[in-house]
Amino acid sequence: MKTFSTPLEPIHVIGGGLAGSEAAWQIAQAGVPVILHEMRPVRGTDAHKTDGLAELVCSNSFRSDDAGANAVGLLHQEMRSLGSLIMAKGDAHQVPAGGALAVDRDGFSTAVTAALEAHPLVIIERDEVAGLPPEEWSSVIVATGPLTSPALAEAILALTGEKELAFFDAIAPIAYRESINMDVAWFQSRYDKVGPGGTGKDYINCPMNKEQYDAFIDALIAGDTADFKEWEANTPYFDGCLPIELMAVRGRETLRHGPMKPVGLTDPNNPTVKPYAIVQLRQDNALGTLFNMVGFQTKLKYGEQTRILRMIPGLENAEFARLGGLHRNTYLNSPVLLDPTLRLKAMPRLRFAGQITGCEGYVESAAIGLMTGRMAAAERLGHTVAPLPDTTALGALINHITGGHIETIDEGPRSFQPMNVNFGLFPPIAFTPKSEDGKRLRGPAKSVARKHALTDRARVDLAGWIASSATTG
Repeated sequence: MKTFSTPLEPIHVIGGGLAGSEAAWQIAQAGVPVILHEMRPVRGTDAHKTDGLAELVCSNSFRSDDAGANAVGLLHQEMRSLGSLIMAKGDAHQVPAGGALAVDRDGFSTAVTAALEAHPLVIIERDEVAGLPPEEWSSVIVATGPLTSPALAEAILALTGEKELAFFDAIAPIAYRESINMDVAWFQSRYDKVGPGGTGKDYINCPMNKEQYDAFIDALIAGDTADFKEWEANTPYFDGCLPIELMAVRGRETLRHGPMKPVGLTDPNNPTVKPYAIVQLRQDNALGTLFNMVGFQTKLKYGEQTRILRMIPGLENAEFARLGGLHRNTYLNSPVLLDPTLRLKAMPRLRFAGQITGCEGYVESAAIGLMTGRMAAAERLGHTVAPLPDTTALGALINHITGGHIETIDEGPRSFQPMNVNFGLFPPIAFTPKSEDGKRLRGPAKSVARKHALTDRARVDLAGWIASSATTG
């Protein structure tokens, strides 16, 4: 059995998802021992399929890798500069995905697990922490994510006095590549964009005309969905991950302006006619044998899913490695409950990381794990971590979680919802963008210039923060 050679008291991390794995890595890299508690396989969840650390439950995409004009791409870059395990293994196991960074989910999880198992300052314990952590654990990071065990969720509720901690998230289906009809479908990325490991032809595209689209929408609206359990009845959805059938109910054109938008793509079988709608599938594993349906989260019953999804041209005979599903996510009212270092105000020995804090997305969850790991390690070593500039992606995300962006009233923040990192969380920047000939930019060109100005400022400010941390830590 592994033992630690350092006299330092270990930090406990509860949850072996992306946030917990990243937090544990950062703690260990700082020279502090860490015990990572993962309840799988002792206790399973409704969404996980393996007992691997950092298992990707929904999509296999870390989204855009464009650090110059995209907030999540900037977050990728910032995490890489801070020695992120999640980004290192994501880069090592990438699969083609246009301008996005997508990964082979099994290879990625295996690599993260192996790295943590091999680290001399990491012990992985396969056990469930039911209820609040033992009092003798003086420093704990709770990174139990969207699938927090009921016992721990109830203990957090009791401690904080909150009424609820939950919302719904849905999973997209995955199809076998060989079952997709490539006489109808074709490979192309939107606007032929070439991303990390990609060629500009990284998505399978299935076109629909108006008649086919209308029939598909009718089928979605009439489709039989999974029943809610009693405890699920009043749990809201997160708008960033709505089931396709719910989007269809909200408006017949909603999907055409969302995951089925027909822009930036040309059907080689009919190049002069623009498809009315397009369904995209993205490579899900390194072998290229599995493709997931982009933005097609659903809670339709399995039989209905197969029937309705086969209405999509190109998927007439599709076979599915995994059908869509629904699970309950858990998150805190973080602006009220957490301090700026993500410690629980009611019990400061507890820090929280990942989706339970109210960030949304794989990368965002890992990013918060990265910072809580650094904060906890510094605290154990008697150091402090200076607040991140809120002009950086990491700083803006933490500022969102701790409430800096929310207009408050006497009772606290008006509302707090899970959020992906985006430029709307960044402080405004004052500049007058001009083209090379000196003319003022307008419209899309102005928007792109603004994004580049925000990312340029973020890189400078993060570099300054890193340099300052090196001299004061």
